[in-house]
Amino acid sequence: MPMRTNVTMTASSNRNLQERAAKRKDRYADDPEERAGLLEQEEFDGEFEIDDNAAGPPQLQTARLKKQSQGSSKDKSRAIPFRPSGEPLTSQIQTENSIQSTVEKLQSHFPPNIIRNQKYNAFTFLPIVFYEQFKFFFNLYFLLVALSQFIPALKIGYIVTYIAPLAFVLTVTMGKEAYDDYKRHLRDREANSQKYLILDRPPDDPSSLALEDANLHTRSVPSSSLRVGDLIRLEKNQRVPADLVLLHTSDSSGTCFIRTDQLDGETDWKLRVAVAECQKLAEGSLIRLDAEIYADSPMKDIHAFIGTFTLNHPPQVDGSSTASPSVSPLTVENVLWANTVLAAGSAIGMIVYTGSETRAVMNTSHPETKIGLLDLEINKLAKASILRRHLSYSIYHSSLRVNLDMGKTVYAHHIMNDNEIPNTIVRTSTLPEELGRIEYLLSDKTGTLTQNEMEMKKLHMGTMSYGFDSMDEVAHQLEVAFGAIDNPHLRQASLSTGAQLATRGRRDMSSRVRDVVLSLALCHNVTPVNNDDGTVTYQASSPDEVAIVTWTQSIGLTLVFRDRTRIDLKTPSNAIISFDVLDIFPFTSESKRMGIVVRDRQTGEISFLQKGADVVMSKIVQRNDWLEEETGNMAREGLRTLVMARKRLGPQLYQDFKAQYHEASVRLEGRNEAMAAVVAEYLEHDLELLGLTGVEDKLQDEVKSTLELLRNAGIKIWMLTGDKIETARCIAISTKLVARNQYIHEIAKLKTSDQVRDQLEFLQSKLDCCLVIDGESLQLCLNLFKNEFIEIATKLSAVVACRCSPTQKADVARLIRSHTKKRVCCIGDGGNDVSMIQAADVGVGIVGKEGKQASLAADFSVTQFSFLTKLLLWHGRNSYRRSAKLAQFVIHRGLIISIMQAVFSAIFYFAPIALYQGWLMVGYATVYTMAPVFSLVLDRDVNEDLALLYPELYKELTKGRALSYKTFFEWLMISLYQGGLHNQTETGDRPLNRLVGAAIMIMSLVLFENEFLHIVSISFTALILNELIMVALEITTWHVYMIISEVVTFFLYVVSIAFLPEYFDTSFVVSLVFAWKLAVLVTISALPLYFIKLIHSRIAPAASTKLL
Repeated sequence: MPMRTNVTMTASSNRNLQERAAKRKDRYADDPEERAGLLEQEEFDGEFEIDDNAAGPPQLQTARLKKQSQGSSKDKSRAIPFRPSGEPLTSQIQTENSIQSTVEKLQSHFPPNIIRNQKYNAFTFLPIVFYEQFKFFFNLYFLLVALSQFIPALKIGYIVTYIAPLAFVLTVTMGKEAYDDYKRHLRDREANSQKYLILDRPPDDPSSLALEDANLHTRSVPSSSLRVGDLIRLEKNQRVPADLVLLHTSDSSGTCFIRTDQLDGETDWKLRVAVAECQKLAEGSLIRLDAEIYADSPMKDIHAFIGTFTLNHPPQVDGSSTASPSVSPLTVENVLWANTVLAAGSAIGMIVYTGSETRAVMNTSHPETKIGLLDLEINKLAKASILRRHLSYSIYHSSLRVNLDMGKTVYAHHIMNDNEIPNTIVRTSTLPEELGRIEYLLSDKTGTLTQNEMEMKKLHMGTMSYGFDSMDEVAHQLEVAFGAIDNPHLRQASLSTGAQLATRGRRDMSSRVRDVVLSLALCHNVTPVNNDDGTVTYQASSPDEVAIVTWTQSIGLTLVFRDRTRIDLKTPSNAIISFDVLDIFPFTSESKRMGIVVRDRQTGEISFLQKGADVVMSKIVQRNDWLEEETGNMAREGLRTLVMARKRLGPQLYQDFKAQYHEASVRLEGRNEAMAAVVAEYLEHDLELLGLTGVEDKLQDEVKSTLELLRNAGIKIWMLTGDKIETARCIAISTKLVARNQYIHEIAKLKTSDQVRDQLEFLQSKLDCCLVIDGESLQLCLNLFKNEFIEIATKLSAVVACRCSPTQKADVARLIRSHTKKRVCCIGDGGNDVSMIQAADVGVGIVGKEGKQASLAADFSVTQFSFLTKLLLWHGRNSYRRSAKLAQFVIHRGLIISIMQAVFSAIFYFAPIALYQGWLMVGYATVYTMAPVFSLVLDRDVNEDLALLYPELYKELTKGRALSYKTFFEWLMISLYQGGLHNQTETGDRPLNRLVGAAIMIMSLVLFENEFLHIVSISFTALILNELIMVALEITTWHVYMIISEVVTFFLYVVSIAFLPEYFDTSFVVSLVFAWKLAVLVTISALPLYFIKLIHSRIAPAASTKLL
C-alpha cells in the first residue's frame, strides 16, 4: 500500500504545533485584537495536521478522522480530503459514505459561510442605540429633566412638552439606524442567497460509479450553504464566495485573472494559477480524485498562504499500479480570496476558509465612530449652561442636535455639488466642521502628490547613459543587435585598425543594449490582455513594470504573449523569440526585488534575471564603481530607480537548485525562510550588472500651489512615503513642500541612543528646517525618545519620513493627535494608507490608480490632491463658522426662554407654573424661529476668492475662537439681559429690579404696570420679534433664503395670533397701545446690543473684515 498523507495528529507533531503557535503570536504581536481573534477559538489543535509517515487504507483514514473529531485542538490549520477513488465498488461506497459523514462532522466545526454586516439584532438594537444616545452628558441631562416631570413637586406645564421632543429625537435616530441596518440586512441577504454551482458525485450505487469520469455533476446552492471542502465552479464576472484553492481553469495554461479592487483596492487584474496536477484532469474527474489539501491557520495577510496539495494515487497513463504520493506546494498564487471577482473564463476550486475565517472578513475593520471637536465643545458648553442655570425646557436643547445634524447635511451637499471639485464624496457627514480646524496634514507621496503615472525616462549602463530625448539611439542599437538593419561596417573587409575597433565598440554597445532591454522585457509579471475592441493592454500589479514593458515596446521589443510557462517577444525585425518560464520570484515589500528564471527555446540557455531596489541589489551584483553614484543622481532628479542584473545558469546548477527549492517549498514550518535561503545560495550572488533604469512619477496637477497655500494657512505638512530618502527629498523640493532656501536636515541609519540624542539636540536649535528621516531612524526615535522627538518634530514646518511602513504612518498620526491635541488630517490613495487615514481626525482618500480602498475608508473622497485647498480653506471655513454660530444661537434661544421661566417662577415664590404652554412652547422652537435660525448655515464672512487668496485667514479658525467659553459667556449675558428684561418689564415686580439696570426697571414700571393679564401675549410677541432681529444682527452676508425665512416667519406668527385666542386677546394685540409699547420694549432689548456690536467692530475688527 503506498504512503499516504492523512488527516491525523501524532505525538511528535505537538512540539511543532507549539512552535507554530509561538510564531503566530509573534506574527501578530503588533495587533493584539487580531491575535486574540485567531487564538480565542483554539479547540481543534492538530485536528487537521498532516502526517507524511502515516499509511493505511481509507478505512484507517476514516478511523483517524473520527478520532480527531472527538479530541481537543487549538490549531485551526486543516487538511481537507477529496472523495477517494480506486477501491472496489462496494468498499468504495462504504468508504465514501463513512468519510463523507466524518467530513460533514468536521465541517460543522468551521464557521458558516454567512455574510453579516448588520450592527444590531432584535435583542441588541434598543440597548446599543440608547447607549449611543445617552453616553453624552448633554442628552442624558435632558432625559433626566423629562423624567423629573413625573414628580408632582417638580412638574412645570404639560409633561408632553418634555417627553415629545426627546421622543421625537430618539425616534428619528432609531428610525435612521433601523433603516440603515435593514438596508445592510437586505445587502447581506442578497449576497448570502447568490447561487453557486458545486460539483457533486452521482447517487451512491454501483452503476453510477461506472459513469465516465469526465461527466460533470453539479447542483446549485446558495452562498450561505457553502462549506469547507466543497468543490465550486465559477463563471466570468462571478464573485468568489469564500476563500478557495484554484484547481482547474477553462484556459489550457491553467491560469485565470481576478479583480481584487474590493479586497485590496488595487484596480489591476491579478493572475492566479491552478494546481498543476488538477489542471491536467477533466473537470468531472476532480470529484473522484484521491487527494488532500492542507491549509494553514487563517490569518489576515492577503499576500501570504501556506498549504500543500497531496495526490495520494496519481493516475497512471499505462494503467500500471499507483505511484507514490506526490506533494506540491500551494502559495498565494493558487488561491482565490473571497470578494474577488473572476475576470475571465471559468474556474473550479475547493473551499478552504468560510465566513469569519476568510481573508476579506478578517481584514474588515470597524473603526471607531469619529466625533468632531465642535460636538465635544458643544457638549462641554451644555454642561456649563446647565450648571449656570437649571434649564428645564429640553425641547429647545433637543432642537440643537437636530439643527446641527441638518446643518452638517447642508454642508455635505455643498461640498458634493461644488463644480470646482467634481466627484468629491462626503462619506462621514458628521465631520465637515473639522475641515476648518486642521493644523497638521500627513500626506502619502506616490499617487497623492504624484500621479502614479510612470514613464521610463533614463537608462544607465555604466559607461553609457540614455535620457528621454535619446531613446531613438537605444532603438537603433536594438535594431542592429537583432539584425533588423545591416551594419555597413561589418561588410567592409579593408578597414583600418581604428575603424575596426570602432565597429567592435559599436557592436559591443549593441550587444549590451540588447542584453539589458531583453532582460527588462522578460523580468516582470506583466500580462498582455486582448480587449474586445482589438486593442492590447498590459496588466500588472506594479505601474513601474507596465511603464518599463511599454518602453521596451516603444523601442522595438514587444511583449506579445505571456502565461505561466512561456513568454513570447517580437523583435524589431518582426521575428518571434520564445522563452520558457521556469521559476518566478515575485516582488515583496520585504525583499524589494523580483526575479525570474527563463530558458531560451532556440539556444537552450538558462538565465536568472533579477531587478530590484539598489539597497538590496548592490549586495547581490558584482563589484562596480558607478551604481551607488548614479542611483543617487537619478534619485535627486526625482526618478524611481531599479537595478537590472543577470546570471547565466548551467543545466546541472539549475537542477540542483530546483531540487533544493522544491524541498523547501513543501515545508510547513519556515517555508518562506527556507525558500529564500535556497535562492540566496544558488542564485543571488555575483550577478552581472546590466543597467539602471529611472522611471518618473509625474506630479499631480497644481500640487506646488496647493502645498504653498496650505503652508501659508498655518498647516504643518508631513510627507510619509515608502520611497528612499533621495527620491523623497527631491519630491519635497519639486513640490514646494520645502520653502525656497530652507535648510533640509537628513537623519538616516541611526543605531544608538547617543546618535538620536545628538540629532534631537541639533533640531532643537534649528526649528526652521525641514526634517528628512528614514523609517529605521524614525522607529528608533519613537522607541527611545518618543516624547522628545514628537515635541520637536511638531514644531517644524515640514517633515519627510521615508521608508515608512503602513503601521508607522498610523502611529505617527496617533502620536501627533495625542501629543498636540490638534486636528490631524491624513490623505492617501492606496491600501497602505488606510490605517493612517483611519487613525486621523479627518481622513481624505484619493481615487487613484492604486484603486478605491483609501477612498472607501476615508471620511472624504476626492479625485486629486489640489481639491484639498478648497475643501479646507473654503468649505471647512464655512462649515466650522456656521455651525459655531448656529450652535450658540440655538443655545441662546433656549437660555433666554429658560431665564424668563425662572424669573416668572420666582415671582410666584417658585411655584411650578409654566409661563408658556401647549402650542406656544412647540411653536417657539419650530415654526416661529427655526427657519430664520437655520438660515445661518448659509452665512459667510468672506467670499470664496478672498478665502483662497488670503489663506492666512485660516489660521484664525484653528484657534477655536468661533466657539469658546468666552463667546458662550457673551451669549449667556445677552440671554440674561434680554430674558430678565422681558420678565421685568412685563411684571413690574420691584423686588427683582436689582437683576437688571435701573433704566430698564424704570421702563418696566412705566410701560406695563397695569397689563399683567396680558403678560403672555406681550412677552411672547416681544420674544419672537427679538429673536428675528437677533438673527438679522448676526448675519454677515445676506442670502435670499434668509430674507424669505425672516419675512415668512413673521407673517406666520401674525396670522397664527388669530387662531390662538386662548393665548392672545385680539382686541388688545391690535391696539395702538400694544404696538408702541412693544416697539419700545423690543428696541430696549435689541438696540443696545446693536450698538455694542458696532463699537466692537470698529475697535477690534475681525481679520476678515479688514479685507472687505
